[in-house]
Amino acid sequence: MSAAKKILVTATNYSKICQRGKAMLEEKGFEILENPHGRPMTFEELREVSGEIYGVVAGVDTWNEDIFALSPNLKVIARFGVGVDNIDVQKAKDRGITVTNCAGANSNSVSEHAMALILSSVRMIPRLMNSTREGCWERAVYHEFTELTIGLLGFGAIARNLAEKLKPFGSRMIAYDLYPNTTEADRLGVSMVSEEDLFRQSDVISVHIPSLPSTYHKINKITIASMKNGVYIINTARGPIVDENALYEGLKSGKIAGAAIDVYEQEPVDPKNPLFTLPNFIGTPHTAAESYENYDRCGCITAQAIIDVAEGKEPQNILTK
Repeated sequence: MSAAKKILVTATNYSKICQRGKAMLEEKGFEILENPHGRPMTFEELREVSGEIYGVVAGVDTWNEDIFALSPNLKVIARFGVGVDNIDVQKAKDRGITVTNCAGANSNSVSEHAMALILSSVRMIPRLMNSTREGCWERAVYHEFTELTIGLLGFGAIARNLAEKLKPFGSRMIAYDLYPNTTEADRLGVSMVSEEDLFRQSDVISVHIPSLPSTYHKINKITIASMKNGVYIINTARGPIVDENALYEGLKSGKIAGAAIDVYEQEPVDPKNPLFTLPNFIGTPHTAAESYENYDRCGCITAQAIIDVAEGKEPQNILTK
């Protein structure tokens, strides 16, 4: 088979869970090269195969000018997810490489994880499990959700799905977004507020904004100081949005009652990260989108994008117009 027909899949668990998407590509004559490492591939690992690939089903590995220069046959990167902060989209466009994503596909899965993290943090589930296992019979006390104001920092598809799940709990819900969807806010009973008011009023802040230069360390020492004492911070978006040093200090001092995050400034996260020493911290390994259903959806969406590019069609969710 021509080298130009090889597709590198760096997303993990592909053969196990993405059989439909894989079959779509194989039926069109593509040869699949799968990531054997079970983690994001390094530059050195990518360069070993980059010269022969036509397309990529990309996880969270870094795709930039350094690797593009070694990929003369690369025509399409189909991001197996939504965020493309790991892909230099402009450089890809300059080289004629089409970039797509799976916009909206993971919104239910990620919102479920965010909901689980909120419940686990507010109700102190991991901490109480650990203390019970150690022989304590801790009498923890917490507020019911009917008394909490939940702040959604960003009001895209994931935040709106989370709002749907929060509605039966009876919480007051507020949100901030640069481009507010007031129709959906009204439908979901969410009040749109300024960013400053969201930080000031929320008992729980759930982060749902993209990682951009303008959002780097949006949660920092200054913004944390403006929050309520005893606030909870949830992050299922991207690690660089939260300054982990400021988060650690806030948790240690008690300014932040609890934090639960799925994403980190460095991934894979260093197990010696001081956040893991704190009883009021919960960390999961960037798994919010890892549902069987989302894998299946993203497998098919990315496969169709690659097929469309190969057949001279414009794929859905194109980011390099």
